[in-house]
Amino acid sequence: MDKIVKHGVVIADPVENMTSLIAAMVRGLGHRMVLEITNPRELKAVLDSRSYSLIILDDMMGPPDAVELVRQMRTDIESPNRTTAVIMMSAAPDIARIAEARDAGVSEFLKKPFSATDLQKRIAGLDIKPREFIDAPDYAGPDRRRRKLATGIEDQRTISETET
Repeated sequence: MDKIVKHGVVIADPVENMTSLIAAMVRGLGHRMVLEITNPRELKAVLDSRSYSLIILDDMMGPPDAVELVRQMRTDIESPNRTTAVIMMSAAPDIARIAEARDAGVSEFLKKPFSATDLQKRIAGLDIKPREFIDAPDYAGPDRRRRKLATGIEDQRTISETET
C-alpha cells in the first residue's frame, strides 16, 4: 500500500480578512503551502480531494456545521484527512461547544482573538506530543486524554476475539 504524504495547511474561515491574517501567521511559522478558503462548499471539496498536514477551521464555517464536518471526516474511512490534525477557532466558544468539538474529533481549540504565539503553541503541541488516533464504535479522532494517570488498574480497553 502506498504511504499517504500530507502537505500543506488549509485555513477555513468565512471572513476573508481573518483567513488572510491567519495564513500570514502560518506562513510566518514556516509553512509554505497554505490554502485559504472562505466558502463551505469549496472546503468540503478540498478536504475530499487530498490529504493535508493541518486544518485550521473556524467554528462558523458551514453548512455543514463545522463540528459536523469534522465528525464526518473522522468517521469516513475513505476520507484523505481522517487522521489530519484539526485546530478549531471560535470568537465566542462556550464549554458545551468546546466539548462537542472535542467529541467530534477536533485536535485543538483556539479562542479568537489569538496571537501568532498562541497558534504556534497549538501547532507545536500537535508536533511534539501527537495523540494516538482512536477508532472506536462511538468515536473517531485523536485520543481525548491529555495526560496519563497512574491508577494502579490495568488497562481494560483491549478487545477480546469474541467482540470482533
